[in-house]
Amino acid sequence: MSAYVAGLAAGLALIVAIGAQNAFVLRQGLAREHVGLVVAICAVSDALLIVLGVGGVGASLQAAPVLLEVVRWVGVAYLGANAVLALRRALRPRTLEVDGSALRSRRSVALAALGFTYLNPHVYLDTVLLLGAIGTGFGAQRWVFAAGAATGSVLWFGGLGLGARAASRAMARPSTWRALDLAIAAVMLAIAVGLARTDLGGPLALG
Repeated sequence: MSAYVAGLAAGLALIVAIGAQNAFVLRQGLAREHVGLVVAICAVSDALLIVLGVGGVGASLQAAPVLLEVVRWVGVAYLGANAVLALRRALRPRTLEVDGSALRSRRSVALAALGFTYLNPHVYLDTVLLLGAIGTGFGAQRWVFAAGAATGSVLWFGGLGLGARAASRAMARPSTWRALDLAIAAVMLAIAVGLARTDLGGPLALG
């Protein structure tokens, strides 16, 4: 069980920090918009990327600097655009009590969840590169490590999305939404700036 516990701890340590993907899950949980779908997409995607990393894709990506540069600047553009959208929402915050027409479709929410996952280089740093590198060190137990890390993703995203959903009735004030969107915009801008300043072969320069 040591490899499993190590994977669980490493997975939680890397994903708990609020990033663009986590901010999106949190906001969907508060909005009560297709929370289960978002949690499932993020958790399953993390598990897939962890498996790919432990299987050796992380080392292969590190050997392709041109591809890493493309991923970096696509991520900068994507996160920057979503930071602008969050700032726009902050200017006109909505309350939690909205009618059905204000809710987004399952398809649009699913596409957004996929975008925040697969167009976010920070996710690849955590899952494919970092967890992949750590898991490889466990040798024959690396898949047990991967299972532990994937469990951490399920626990975190489930708790984040469903926990926010449980507290959503207490968050019906527009000022709460404004503060949340401002925080989300700040996080996304910080990650985007960090990606623009940092070589993907190392940690993000968010300081």
